[in-house]
Amino acid sequence: MTAFAHQANAGYARELDVADSLAPFRSQFIFPEQHGRPVIYFCGNSLGLQPVQVRSAIDTELQSWAQHAVGGYFGGTHPWLYYADYCKPALATIVGAQQHEVTVMNALTVNLHLLMLSFYKPTASRFKILMEAGAFPSDQYAVETQVRHYGFDPADAIVEVAPRPGEKCLHTADIIAAIEQNADALALVMFSGMNYYTGQLFDMPAITAAGHAAGAFVGFDLAHVVGNVPTQLHDWQADFAAWCSYKYLNAGPGAVGGVFVHEKHAANVHLGRLGGWWGNDEKTRFKMEKGFVPKADASGWCLSTSQVFNTVALKASLQLFEAAGMEALRKKSLLLTGYLEYLLQQLPGLAFEIITPADPQQRGAQLSLYFHQQGRAIHDRMIDAGIVVDYREPGVIRVAPAPLYCSFSDVFKFYEILKTFS
Repeated sequence: MTAFAHQANAGYARELDVADSLAPFRSQFIFPEQHGRPVIYFCGNSLGLQPVQVRSAIDTELQSWAQHAVGGYFGGTHPWLYYADYCKPALATIVGAQQHEVTVMNALTVNLHLLMLSFYKPTASRFKILMEAGAFPSDQYAVETQVRHYGFDPADAIVEVAPRPGEKCLHTADIIAAIEQNADALALVMFSGMNYYTGQLFDMPAITAAGHAAGAFVGFDLAHVVGNVPTQLHDWQADFAAWCSYKYLNAGPGAVGGVFVHEKHAANVHLGRLGGWWGNDEKTRFKMEKGFVPKADASGWCLSTSQVFNTVALKASLQLFEAAGMEALRKKSLLLTGYLEYLLQQLPGLAFEIITPADPQQRGAQLSLYFHQQGRAIHDRMIDAGIVVDYREPGVIRVAPAPLYCSFSDVFKFYEILKTFS
């Protein structure tokens, strides 16, 4: 963001807020309060704020249940039989997909397992999975147990790409080199779109192209990407992806997850998977017969009846995303995070380094601050001062001003508070 002559004063932050076309969306969210004042909420990378309209959205479905009972599947304001479908248009736009390539179901790690069962088909000679070192533990556990399920030793079957000595982030060239070096034995590239710890946004198009050139399938965990950074999963030819909805999508704790399956696979009803009633072809679903015939789209991976009350908040939040637009959100995010970075650089009295890439195109709304000492104690002081951020061992405080509801004045107030810590 070097094109902007930033200023470390409240008036400048207010000017940026006045010029912000997305500023009105702030009023569509509920901020927790501390000592009678709204907190500075920079934790949307862990749990997004509650949209104001969620309460009425839940009440609508409660009324349908009360008034129609089982008839709510076919009647009421939003017939439940099609509830997952209501989220598809907005999600398709957010991730850069066709509507038939996305659906909502289950939770993130469950979906990763279901998708890996379809796309990880190891043989005696081609059995390796490549992922980044230091991926979120749940991803590590999922990959580890998948390879064990097929009788392989994780030490042999899992290839982890680590940062170079003395560095925190990965080089795309090193990821590509690792793919090429393991090409003969590689069955699957299973990467995060963004590393949860450093906030590094990976070059997904390059990783996908390299994985396919090596003869492997390529999938992504987009937990920290969806609703944060625009993607083009269809055009990039990614084979599959999964994400949660409770971070930048603001769908609430434990909200329904989402998946993408490229149409070249989604349309293939013969591609192996675990079957369930809700993934069966709707033309034969209610015949209650033997013989699983999957729907010829991403919904063919669904197992159970749509989780209506676990999807209500997502549906409500997605209406805000449709109104705001991902391109506008990304533009503000670059400005907001760039201003945060500038202000942090004015704090020489605090011993930390920003380990998130300096290149704005390699990050989203998150900056990870690595404290060599007293990271946990400084985090606790932030919380006491009304700043909601989170801490990850070892030594990192993750600061994420989500553009849909955070302001430039929030960023400046954060800076002013941190100045008192020096």
